[in-house]
Amino acid sequence: MFIQYKRIVTGIILLLLPCCMAAQYQLAPLKGQPFNNIVLEASLKPFKVNEKNYIHAVARELFTQWQSLLRHADTASVMLWTGDGSEILDYTGNMQQRLEWAMYMGNPNTGHEVGSGPKELSIHERAYLYIDHPPKFNYGDLRSIVQALKEEGRKITGKPVLVGATFDPGPEFARSEFKYKKHPEVLGGNAMGHKTFVNCYAILNKDKTHYAGYPDGIPQGTPFGTFFGRQSQHFLTDLQFDYIWFSNGFGFGAEGWSSTGATFTGKEFRQEALPGFSEKVLQFWKLFRAECPVFPIQTRGTNLSVGADLARDAVNLKAIYEGGFNMLPPPNSPWAALDGDFGLEMTGYMSRMAQLPDHRFPFRFYTHDPWWLNSPWLDRYGREPHDIYLPMSVSRIDEEGTICGPTQLNFLTVDDTYGNMPAQVPDEVIPHILKARYDMPTAPGPLVWVYPFDEYHNWAYRQQGRLSEVYYGDWFIRQAVNNGLPLNTVISTTAFQSVITKKPALFQESVLLTIVPDAGTPLEKKLMQFVQEGGKLILFGPAEHAGREFLRMLNLKNEAPLEGVFTLGIKNQPDQMTIKFPSQINHRSLFNGGGIATVLLDRNDRYTQLLAQAQQGGQARDVVWVRQLPEWKGGKVLYIRGTNSSNFTEGRLLTPDDPSQYFAGPVLLRYALQEFGLTIAIDKLSPEIKSPVLTISRSANAFIFSGYNPNSTVKERFKFARGAPLLLGFETILENGFSAYTLPTSWHRTCRVFVEQQEGMISHKELHSGERGIYKRYQISGLKAATVRVYADPGIDEAHFHAYVNAGYPWKKGKYPFRLKKDQYGTYFLIEQVTGDLVVSW
Repeated sequence: MFIQYKRIVTGIILLLLPCCMAAQYQLAPLKGQPFNNIVLEASLKPFKVNEKNYIHAVARELFTQWQSLLRHADTASVMLWTGDGSEILDYTGNMQQRLEWAMYMGNPNTGHEVGSGPKELSIHERAYLYIDHPPKFNYGDLRSIVQALKEEGRKITGKPVLVGATFDPGPEFARSEFKYKKHPEVLGGNAMGHKTFVNCYAILNKDKTHYAGYPDGIPQGTPFGTFFGRQSQHFLTDLQFDYIWFSNGFGFGAEGWSSTGATFTGKEFRQEALPGFSEKVLQFWKLFRAECPVFPIQTRGTNLSVGADLARDAVNLKAIYEGGFNMLPPPNSPWAALDGDFGLEMTGYMSRMAQLPDHRFPFRFYTHDPWWLNSPWLDRYGREPHDIYLPMSVSRIDEEGTICGPTQLNFLTVDDTYGNMPAQVPDEVIPHILKARYDMPTAPGPLVWVYPFDEYHNWAYRQQGRLSEVYYGDWFIRQAVNNGLPLNTVISTTAFQSVITKKPALFQESVLLTIVPDAGTPLEKKLMQFVQEGGKLILFGPAEHAGREFLRMLNLKNEAPLEGVFTLGIKNQPDQMTIKFPSQINHRSLFNGGGIATVLLDRNDRYTQLLAQAQQGGQARDVVWVRQLPEWKGGKVLYIRGTNSSNFTEGRLLTPDDPSQYFAGPVLLRYALQEFGLTIAIDKLSPEIKSPVLTISRSANAFIFSGYNPNSTVKERFKFARGAPLLLGFETILENGFSAYTLPTSWHRTCRVFVEQQEGMISHKELHSGERGIYKRYQISGLKAATVRVYADPGIDEAHFHAYVNAGYPWKKGKYPFRLKKDQYGTYFLIEQVTGDLVVSW
């Protein structure tokens, strides 16, 4: 009896243990807010044997591998890449129906049978089975896998576990009789060949096949959104899924990957077609929700940005967000892993989070690809975490002025093309994810993008001839980021107007970046007030719609627009090159919101400084200048016309101009930061060498620098109004007051110390505490009559801060004077005339 009782008690303890552990984890939460949801995306490939115990063992291993991260989430989820989504379209309601699933590597929807064809064919031209004898599944088996994931996930994490289904519009992942044989009329996009992607607003032809939602077949003229919604409702309910994911741009226009689409041909914008196509897309969402009203929707979105999608493919994201569709906005695109275009990834990510359906937005990281024989963490990234630290340094500011980070994490995927789940990947990735979250922004960054979410939609639908301007803005910022612009904080223009009233000091340490506002708008008024009250502002783009008073503030007038090749003169060019930049720039009206029309209104104005001018055939246009009036309380405004410096050449994306022939216009935006005390210089052999991508975020009063160097021979030099930033753990040789670094491919460093000193080698290291009551201690060596600014943690006052010069443990000698300062440079401790080794602690 005692033994039986003991067994029962032990069993109860084991059952309760995950819940107790989950409660214990809450005692040590992640800094900032925990993740609302962490999503482990997986295919069915790891379930190599269709047997209950095997399936449960795989599910246990899946959650066990990621448990050290899942402890920091409220909810754990698994998103199942069962097939290509045709398993939803084909579903009859019979659990014994055979399941066509993604058992392939490569594209199974080509003219070649799986495993056949000449050897020289690529996996994009044919497919192989992922193992010799893949298991056979039916829909009942899939439901059992869903149940196993929920059961084992709950046991291991002690948290609610959700499982999501997926739908992909393209030919990847699994064979689709529905898309490519029975109903080719649904195809429209050209992302993987002519008419290869399902168009969300397609109309179906008649079909007599029995389906779960249409037992008598599909009537002629049924909208795809209606059919898909009804089938999803049956499939998700019957198989006990909790939500659905729309993949690869599905639900966001007809073409998710290209720089052209329904309203931009590459040669012209078809603005007259915009309302019709936008309404078709919106109608899809309404039709889907009429049939599948409750299940949450998560989305992949396109590879582009809000402005580009709107202008090229009629994607009215504002209407979709405001439609009440219970959907999550798209995360960052995974394409930076494939092409290194972090400018496009970051621009798309920030533009889509500037305004949201609610407070939630996800971050997605590309660990494995279960279809295309690559595991990005191990091969494409080379185990470098740049695609973690760069996008996770991004924050949005809501209408209350709150700094917000992503609420959800997605990992595409936990398994590879062979169905393996190597523990090495979560073991290596998780520490970087957690470090990025510990360093999440708590304040606006040095540069804040005030994104014209509402303005772009207004221009597109209510103002004739402005699609080019909408298209231009995001592409210009994309190239600026790819050329070293440190941009990672975003707020919408609408939220900005609210925040600047509620928290007027929020942007005291930041420079705002936005478009030239239209005449007579509330935004125009708020931006003028911001500058006149001491704010720092950069405006870019055409100014033809600006108001008279605003133009006077800028000291700007418009003349006849010019386009084509210009000779560019730049006053302050901080970059250094062995082979110099070209002096010509190519400005195409189509890709730049019109020609260059801007010149100084008053060239004799002593408060205006011209920084760059473009000349063409005896005519000149002023393209960058800065103005600061005495009565603006330290406020300053800089205008840059901005040239996109790219063209459409029949590829997926706009192609940047040849850097050996033309100067990259968006580089001028980084140069403009010099006028606000932020000089970031890039030294390289020649213009063809790609520039580093950089973010600077603010976390707990520190400056967090993150970067990606496509070429590790490039040198970066930094000099701020605060001094030269010292990256913790590195040495630097100061060059004319700049801290200079040759950095690795991927890097992420904290900066709490700035030094004013012209030359010398400086070392900046962290020391152990060694003293009760001290939890941070830093050493700065090599100082020569230097001025040092130290940005300690928030709340540290003079009584808890210590400075020592040329002293050591046990810190009884060498105390050095300092002052706590609060000014335009923030809150810091000022230490002057320091020579030798400085140690600070708190």
